[in-house]
Amino acid sequence: MPGIDECLLDVMRLPGARGAAVVDWTSGLALGTIGDSPHGDHEATAAETAEVARMAAEQPAFATGLPEASTDRDNKAVTGTPPPVEDVIVTTRADYHILRFVETDFDSSVFLHLWLDRTEGNLALARIRLGEMAERLVLA
Repeated sequence: MPGIDECLLDVMRLPGARGAAVVDWTSGLALGTIGDSPHGDHEATAAETAEVARMAAEQPAFATGLPEASTDRDNKAVTGTPPPVEDVIVTTRADYHILRFVETDFDSSVFLHLWLDRTEGNLALARIRLGEMAERLVLA
């Protein structure tokens, strides 16, 4: 079971990987980073992608079909339960950004962010591999 550093090294082996991070979406802090960052600043990128992840994870529209215990009275996802979203994919003309949520034993507020070159990368393969890595990731 790999930790953050091993997981990030594994992610960077994907074809077209430009950079990656493990981010806490409630605080916007990067727990680990590797490679390049879209803005040259991993911490700023972590904060920006955390906003996207938080927005997706907290939207009632994405919580449909979940057990009632996973949502509150206002149909918002309850803290401490896994987010209803598995991943978020943002495409630009040159890149893909994949945010893959990681289920943890404590608060499930962590995601993997992969920055992938669009011409060299394979979005489907990257999404599958990130899912596998998210399942194996050990956060201590």
